[in-house]
Amino acid sequence: MKNQEIEYPLSTRPGDGEDLEVAEGILWVRMPIPIPGLDYINLYLLEDDDGWTMIDSGINTPKIRELWESIFKAHLKGKPVSRLICTHFHPDHMGQAGWVTKRWDIPLTMTFGEWTFGRMLYLEAQEETPDFVIDFYTSVGFDAEMLERVKSRGHNHFRQIMSTVPMGFKRIADGDAIRIGKREWQVMVGKGHSPEHACLYSRADGILISGDQVLPRITPHIGIYPAEPLANPLKKFIQSIDKFEKLPRDTLVLPAHNDVFTGLHNQLDYYKSHHEDRLNRLLNACDSPQSALDLLPVLFDRELNEGDRSMGVAEGLAHCHYLIGEGRLERVKDTDGVWKFQRRGAAHLAVA
Repeated sequence: MKNQEIEYPLSTRPGDGEDLEVAEGILWVRMPIPIPGLDYINLYLLEDDDGWTMIDSGINTPKIRELWESIFKAHLKGKPVSRLICTHFHPDHMGQAGWVTKRWDIPLTMTFGEWTFGRMLYLEAQEETPDFVIDFYTSVGFDAEMLERVKSRGHNHFRQIMSTVPMGFKRIADGDAIRIGKREWQVMVGKGHSPEHACLYSRADGILISGDQVLPRITPHIGIYPAEPLANPLKKFIQSIDKFEKLPRDTLVLPAHNDVFTGLHNQLDYYKSHHEDRLNRLLNACDSPQSALDLLPVLFDRELNEGDRSMGVAEGLAHCHYLIGEGRLERVKDTDGVWKFQRRGAAHLAVA
């Protein structure tokens, strides 16, 4: 059966400080974020009997707190925010969590892996870039000028765009059921984009709140960073696709970026083909040893600017580590301490 094409059933979007009801008791809110290429994040308010559940909080800026206050005043029917669920630890999702939970005297609700990673990054912030970060970027092939830029930016960017990450939280896990108003939502944990990304699925209404795990128009970022330099997140992401493929084809998807859409299976198939193409490009390029920097032109059809280059390297490493896990590449360090990747087998790789 041919997959349903991507469609966007709503003809409009909410403006700043406004909301749009996408289904009974579900409000879509859009907040501006200073992230090039994204510009906005989608946040959701779910009406409960005696309050509202907020899904994600936005990045930590005075402007977003001001917008939230206008929404609290005008659109909550006099009821409080009674629960905050953050899908994952990234600052555009968790950035206002400390302020929201204090503002409404409520706990933060997250998966264990997301809260611990966010809390760790918040606490380890420091003015100077630590040696392990410099060592990581040295090993991926950054030259002296690039390393100097890494040193100059310090190690506190995460903390600067976060309100205080709460010291405690309420844990949710894959398979949990959460009752919000008339709906029961199943927690579906996806991996790869982040450690334990929580999505919410209403089987009765066929609605998936997908966060960054499933997005229209773009693929979720899957990358390798200094905190876990030998991870294999792409493997976890591809495995997570199988879980979401079991949902009905007419599922209404409420993503964290771009527009509400249908055509879930179409997008999941695209993820598979997209990553399969990148993996095979890498295999073909690694007949001789290549660093992550060497592989950027192989993976990207445009020249990356300075800001995009680090994310490009992170994505390239994620694909290399997947191929190492499949026994297709090997990783060795050259005399300068730079990781090089070289092909082992000659067969074409297909993503299952």
